[in-house]
Amino acid sequence: MSGRPTISYWHLWADADGISRLTQCAMTEFELKPMNAPADPQWQGRSTTGKMTTMVTVQPVGWIGVWHENPKPQWIVPLSGRWFVEAMDGRRVEMGPGEISFGGDQHCREVDGKYGHRSGTIGDIPAVLMVIQFEEAPVPPPCEFR
Repeated sequence: MSGRPTISYWHLWADADGISRLTQCAMTEFELKPMNAPADPQWQGRSTTGKMTTMVTVQPVGWIGVWHENPKPQWIVPLSGRWFVEAMDGRRVEMGPGEISFGGDQHCREVDGKYGHRSGTIGDIPAVLMVIQFEEAPVPPPCEFR
């Protein structure tokens, strides 16, 4: 087996002043064990439990959303195509399949017409995203998922 994995992700969050920011984080806390015996062991990260909603959304070619907060803390997993997220602090991150992000920018305030974040499709194919929303979870601090 290869060594312990490191999985990077982007965390969109709101600071104490209500300004959204993007921080690159890494999951590193993996344990080598079977999912269910007698399955072979695999690297498993910490699990999150609780009520969640999972959906797939498709952003059409050329789609750019308005400034808004994520409706709930949520993982966003690109399945195909490319998309971007822009935070209020001006940082813009582009992602495609295999590049995941966590949207936790609740509790922002409007500054210069910006509120939360905006996102959109990049390129000439739609961006297909899997979204996993936490129904009753508190907004985690940046890089909480390790």
